[in-house]
Amino acid sequence: MILVRVALPAAIVFAGCGASASEAQGRAPARHLRFFLGWATYYDDSLAGRRTASGERYDPAALTAAHRTLPFGTRLRVTRIDTGASVEVRVNDRGPYGRNRRGRGPRVLDLSRAAMERLDGIAAGVVRVRVEVLDVGPRSLPVRGRPGSRR
Repeated sequence: MILVRVALPAAIVFAGCGASASEAQGRAPARHLRFFLGWATYYDDSLAGRRTASGERYDPAALTAAHRTLPFGTRLRVTRIDTGASVEVRVNDRGPYGRNRRGRGPRVLDLSRAAMERLDGIAAGVVRVRVEVLDVGPRSLPVRGRPGSRR
């Protein structure tokens, strides 16, 4: 009976102590991540093939996004507030840097065309979103060439 009184509480306490996949890779655990609200826009098709801040080339068909401060490789779930449509994207660029227009709140993301299509926001151009941080990317990724260069 004493064994049960000691072993059972100990088993319950230590059951949640295993490292998650993100912790094992040196990333922040998912339970400590955050969400934020704002407006999202999408990249113009004329930017296809240009290098992003991470050094990757912009691909309108990829599910990617630009954020001002989140590390490259961070995975986000972006949910359109008015329709509930959502998409998972990966941060590979910096931005948005444009001004807020027509009294809207802060622009928090620039999405690839494919990501905005999944949110059904192409016609609107700018949509209100809830952004959940699913997995924080590594602090730095190798950059090939200078951002914005055609190398």
